[in-house]
Amino acid sequence: MGPTGDVVFGSPVPVCSVNRLRWDLNVEQIQQLADDLIANTKKVYDRVGALDLASVTFENTLKALADVEVDYTVQRNMLDFPQHVSPCKEVRMASTEADKRLSEFDVEMSMREDVYQRIVALEKKKATDGLSAESKRYMERLIKLGRRNGLHLARETQEEIKSIKKRLSNLCIDFNKNLNEDTTGLTFIRDELGGLPEDFLSSLEKDGENLKVTLKYPHYFPTMKKCFVPETRRKLEEAFNSRCREENSAILKELVELRARKSSLLGFPTHADFVLEMNMAKSAKKVASFLEELACKLKPLGDEERLVILKLKEKECKKRSLPFNGELHAWDTRYFMTQVEETQYAVDQNLLKEYFPMEVVTQGLLDIYQDLLGLAFELVDGASVWHPDVTLYCVKDRQHGQVVGQFYLDLFPREGKYGHAACFGLQPGCLLPDGTRQMSVAAMVANFSKPTADAPSLLQHDEVETYFHEFGHVMHQLCAEADYAMFSGTHVERDFVEAPSQMLENWVWEKEPLQRMSRHYKTGSAIPDELLDKLIKSRLANTGLFNLRQIVLAKVDQALHTRSGLDPAEEYARLCQEVLGIPASPGTNMPATFGHLAGGYDAQYYGYLWSEVFSMDMFYARFKQEGIMNPKVGLDYRKFILRPGGSEDASEMLRKFLGREPKQEAFLLSKGLTVEQGVGTPCPC
Repeated sequence: MGPTGDVVFGSPVPVCSVNRLRWDLNVEQIQQLADDLIANTKKVYDRVGALDLASVTFENTLKALADVEVDYTVQRNMLDFPQHVSPCKEVRMASTEADKRLSEFDVEMSMREDVYQRIVALEKKKATDGLSAESKRYMERLIKLGRRNGLHLARETQEEIKSIKKRLSNLCIDFNKNLNEDTTGLTFIRDELGGLPEDFLSSLEKDGENLKVTLKYPHYFPTMKKCFVPETRRKLEEAFNSRCREENSAILKELVELRARKSSLLGFPTHADFVLEMNMAKSAKKVASFLEELACKLKPLGDEERLVILKLKEKECKKRSLPFNGELHAWDTRYFMTQVEETQYAVDQNLLKEYFPMEVVTQGLLDIYQDLLGLAFELVDGASVWHPDVTLYCVKDRQHGQVVGQFYLDLFPREGKYGHAACFGLQPGCLLPDGTRQMSVAAMVANFSKPTADAPSLLQHDEVETYFHEFGHVMHQLCAEADYAMFSGTHVERDFVEAPSQMLENWVWEKEPLQRMSRHYKTGSAIPDELLDKLIKSRLANTGLFNLRQIVLAKVDQALHTRSGLDPAEEYARLCQEVLGIPASPGTNMPATFGHLAGGYDAQYYGYLWSEVFSMDMFYARFKQEGIMNPKVGLDYRKFILRPGGSEDASEMLRKFLGREPKQEAFLLSKGLTVEQGVGTPCPC
């Protein structure tokens, strides 16, 4: 059992509750502000780089760099966030271009050997005895990052690393821009969309007699889950996994080659080893054994589930007079996995979503988070936002009334908008140059089904789970109280960053929270207990196949970043067959649509499974034992897991919250696996 007791929150210094972000910038203003930001930031780096080595101090070196980082981070986010959310294509393009220029500038500043030498000189002076633990960590991190950028190497090597880094950042921006701007849609007659509910069909755009289905999440996933016409699912799945195939295949090939070259110049055997040095896992070998061991444990479960699905397919083919050849295809999996939920667990997803209208879910979710973490949320009326759908909330500490931060909710799809669900940190919660604390501002961006004339936005249960997960990241951004922008919010090890949010997903599988965030959209009645019990039991439905697919994606990512000359589409197809036993569709190239490969998760997709070890341990050891709505445990969670941001190692935060070293049992049990009693299962870390 972890520590409990009085937890006192409230910044020891005054909080500056100013939101410095603007969302009304036009194309010219974005260009001008990017120019100004680069010029002003460069002046500070020039000043530090020109210091006499003997005269470096904490104030003129470390604090100068930390102070400019605060302002730079806010301004940069204000300029590059619109590419993901602005309703205006010209603004999105200007924001993308600004992001490219600022990314190149980031590379330039990260390669400042003169600045690096001043930080090293400061460390050598041993004049750091009076520094806080976090200030020392900041200095050590800057020196480590300098070495990881090759600033200790020969000048020509540094130049090559710099040009590679610039090219990499532009390629990553283009890869995800291509996916965001993709507007592919397929048209079908009504009969080809059999099995889909009326509210969904009536929300589709009409093209004469046909209905248009886009490849955005709120169209693609419901169709793949519920449409009983295999040919429709085949066309959609092939189109979905062929998005941006030509352009992104070329980008991915170059990305992988350049990453390998840069890592080699820095003395690492592979790009994965370079990346993992900063993570809990530390090496590619450790990740490979973690994934392989988990795959071996899950394989029998996956095989059983595949046989069940095959039987369902055979039965369906007979019922609909379709040929059955004993094979499963990529376009079958979601449809029959949904059938497993509905037949084995009797969970009717179409009926269930009638109890999850967006407004009820949002209110319930906000109430739960407020109660759990000791916070109060207030809607900000008339806030300046980038689209009428967006809302802004102010967050205060419930006990002291002190402002903690603000968050935006942007929940519905639009053309050109970021296509997944994510949390964006926009204004870091950290110390300002004058010693006061800047409040944190974050945005949750998602693509849930829009309301129609006849019905409000109704969420599938997995959308409710996504909502809870991403909002967990928002809380991490806001509740962190690091001193430095570099350690603010979710700036923790990348293979731990998902754990705080994954832990909070558990609330959408527990009776009391589910009752608080659901109500029938017509009658206002609660979810019947019988349906609720079935839903909770269905958590283990398809867990083998779902997690084996996560292992496929993690292994593809590791393979591309540990072995040279691989064809991504071929490697993905090979792993689908070997690990899942379900082939990839011929002619598709899923890795070209895999935004994580160009979105900061390169060689790190394994982190979703790795961090789940910790999220399940935290949930079962504390919340499940002491009460899932126990505010004492919630405050401990806020204090030990959320408040430090990245100012402590994740392993240290976990030890403090759990009161012991982490263990793997809860994770294995949550996957439907048995754990031998009395056998300690050590953690991957």
